[in-house]
Amino acid sequence: MNYLSNKLNKEISKFLIPVLLFPLWLLLYLNLEKITDLLIFSLIGLTPKTHLTDAIWFFVFEVPKVLLLLTLIVFVVGIIRSYFSPERTRKMLGGKKLFTGNVMASLLGIVTPFCSCSAIPLFLGFIESGVPLGVTFSFLIAAPMINEVALVLLFGLFGWKTVLLYMSTGLLIAIISGYIIGRLKLERFVEPWVYEVKAGHLDIEEEKIAFTRRITAGIDAVKEIVSKVWIYILIGIAVGAGIHGYVPENFMAGLMGKSAWWSVPAAVLLGVPMYSNAAGIIPIVQALLEKGASLGTVLAFMMAVIGLSLPETIILRKVLKLRLIFTFVGIVAVGIIIVGYIFNFIY
Repeated sequence: MNYLSNKLNKEISKFLIPVLLFPLWLLLYLNLEKITDLLIFSLIGLTPKTHLTDAIWFFVFEVPKVLLLLTLIVFVVGIIRSYFSPERTRKMLGGKKLFTGNVMASLLGIVTPFCSCSAIPLFLGFIESGVPLGVTFSFLIAAPMINEVALVLLFGLFGWKTVLLYMSTGLLIAIISGYIIGRLKLERFVEPWVYEVKAGHLDIEEEKIAFTRRITAGIDAVKEIVSKVWIYILIGIAVGAGIHGYVPENFMAGLMGKSAWWSVPAAVLLGVPMYSNAAGIIPIVQALLEKGASLGTVLAFMMAVIGLSLPETIILRKVLKLRLIFTFVGIVAVGIIIVGYIFNFIY
């Protein structure tokens, strides 16, 4: 009885911890601006409306705001992710027709816990399971570009409208790029040894997981993801604070504004060889927009940095020939450039 009682208490505590912490989270989030003003102007005594004060205020306000949002959303997405193991994901995508598979793969890329470091095992697993090459690429494009970190930071900094625009265009790029790669029949540019690997573990039945364990998965996701990206958040917001406080608006508007027709392809070319994640790049995006950069140009830069990371392309070289890698990068880059021009035209 004591064992059962202790186990029940542990299970209940897993529910209570998030429930009890949420009111504290809400209280802090809703009062961040007041707390920042109190700290900067009353306690530290900085002079308002100076470059230094603007930069410090931006940093002190954005860091806890981003971390609070990230913690909440990663917890929720961590629970959702517990329903999508790699095995289940492969089964869901196996045997699907090309366009249907591209759509499903892109949507699954949003909620599944994979990044560039998982590129090779994911690629092997999908090919082993009979997932078409184009469908596999739709997943590999969507998973890093449209992840919960990117979406929560965009929401916190720009609101739902920008989140929906980013997500819809990112999905469109992933779906169309994967579809084109599939139609081009480029399987011959996959390294031959990939097709010699035998699929395994596809007959294993998925274990049913209690919801308390899914809550634990959410807590573990917060520990794992936030511990990995907090330093990028600090660096990104620090760079953004510098831009916010010191870069003249006219300078950024001229460099990345609508009037510069070459700004979108230049932003993509600049972003492709760079490596950062959403946590590091989005605060910089916010500062660029505040200084007069156009939305389309900045989103194109962000998509190139996140969706076409240099480490992923280097890792993929182990399973793909160079012609297929260049085709993949080229198709996605063209899609991002088109999206950038469309946004600059609309906004």
